[in-house]
Amino acid sequence: MTANARTAPAQTEIGATATSSSAPRQMTSLAWTLLITLSILWGGSFFFTKVAVAEIGSMEIVFLRVALAAIVLHIVLRLRGLAFPLSWSGFAPFLVMGAINNVVPFTLLTWGQTQIASGLASILNAFTPISTVIILHLFTTTDRATPMKAVGVVLGFCGVAVMIGTAAISGVGDHLLAELACLGATVSYGTSALYARRFMGTPALVTAAGQLTGSSIILLPILLMSGGLIDLAANWPSTEVVIAMAGLAFLSTALAYLLFFRILSVAGPANVMLVTFLVPVSAILAGVFVLGEQLQPRHWAGIMLIAAALATIDGRLPRRLARALRRN
Repeated sequence: MTANARTAPAQTEIGATATSSSAPRQMTSLAWTLLITLSILWGGSFFFTKVAVAEIGSMEIVFLRVALAAIVLHIVLRLRGLAFPLSWSGFAPFLVMGAINNVVPFTLLTWGQTQIASGLASILNAFTPISTVIILHLFTTTDRATPMKAVGVVLGFCGVAVMIGTAAISGVGDHLLAELACLGATVSYGTSALYARRFMGTPALVTAAGQLTGSSIILLPILLMSGGLIDLAANWPSTEVVIAMAGLAFLSTALAYLLFFRILSVAGPANVMLVTFLVPVSAILAGVFVLGEQLQPRHWAGIMLIAAALATIDGRLPRRLARALRRN
C-alpha cells in the first residue's frame, strides 16, 4: 500500500493507531544489529561535524544535513517507485515529526553546546531514553515501563556518565538555561518517539524522506532571513569540508534515519531510543581505531555498565540466569 493511499486509522491513544503495530515488541537479533549500526553512523556524525564547523555555521550545517539527505532519499523513492504524500493531510505529520525530532532538539543542543562543555551535553543527552520511557509510560497503554526496563535505562545513563567522566559534570548549574535546553532536547526526542508510533505502518524510506523534508522546509526560511545561505554561497568551503558534509548528510542522516525508522517498525519507539546509550561508545571506539586514542579505565567501566543496561532491557539474559538459579 503506497503512502498516499493510506487512510488515517482511528486514534485510540495519543500518538497511536488502532492497529496491532502498537503492541510492545522485543529486540530481535536484527533489531540489535540495526541499532549498533545506527549508533556507528550517529557516532561518526561528531567527527563530520567537527570538520565542517571550522568553515560553516552550526545552523547551516543542520540545514544542509537534513536537506541533502532529503534530496537523496527522494531520488531513491523515485527509483523504488514509492509514492510520497503530497496533500496537506498526508504531509503535515511529517512536518510535526521533523520539528520535534530534528529542528527543536538540534537547535536546543546546538545552542546549549555554545554555553556548556560537550561532555556535559553528552551526559544530558543520555537522558533521552529516560524521557522516552517516562513519556510512553504516561501517554500509552502498550509501551508501559517495566521494572526491568526502568533499571536498564538508569544503568545505561550511569554508564554514559562514567564513560565521559566526572570532570564533565564539575560545572553543573553554572549555565542552567543551557543545561535545561539540552534536557529539553531529550523531552523533544521522547515526544517524537511517541508521535512516531503513527508511522509504524509506513515504509521506512517514506517516513525518513518525509521527516527530513519537513525539517528542511521549517529551517529554510530561518536561514534565508538570517542570510546564512548567502554567506555560504559567497564563501564556498574547502574540499575537506564538502566531503565531511557529504558523510554527515548521506551516511549519518539519510542512511541513519532509514535504519531509525526500520528499527521503529520492528522493535517499537522505546527501543529505538536506546541508540543514545550506544552513540558515545561508538564515538570513543572510533577514536581508538581511527585516531589511535587509548581506552581508559572509566571507558571500560562505562562500556560494561551500558552492556549490562542493554542486557537488562533486552531481558533474555536475566531470564536465563533466573531459570538457571531456579534449577540449581
